[in-house]
Amino acid sequence: MPIIPIPERGQPLDLSYVATIAGAVNDLSKELSYSSKKYASIESPRASIARQDVKVTDMRIVAGAYDLAQNFSVNAGQKIPFTYNFASSDFKYPPIVTATPEAVSVTDSGTDVSVTITSVTSSRVEGVVRFSTSGTASIRINIIAIGLPS
Repeated sequence: MPIIPIPERGQPLDLSYVATIAGAVNDLSKELSYSSKKYASIESPRASIARQDVKVTDMRIVAGAYDLAQNFSVNAGQKIPFTYNFASSDFKYPPIVTATPEAVSVTDSGTDVSVTITSVTSSRVEGVVRFSTSGTASIRINIIAIGLPS
């Protein structure tokens, strides 16, 4: 989209300049017009929160990482809890969250893990990482949360 030059003080406005302004306003209107592709639906399993259809630009997306263990000795079946805190002003309601493990150093015990989210609130997500193989592990939990901003 073109940037409209600001006229000098006292400069007469000609037809070309007014046409440039009108064209820029029309381009802006096209960008802001309704399109179902510009909306996202956020549904929560919580009965008290109805489905929300909002513009994609009106959503809050937080992506972060939590280093769970660095060269940590684990046993098969061992579970380690984790908590990831959002900023206090991130979400109005509990967001939809995914958490995936990342093997920082590739070992059998570091790649044979599962992550379970146990609690999601508007300010944090809690979960548990379960190791299926004994050994040394370095694990990072990558978290993506999508919801309505507060």
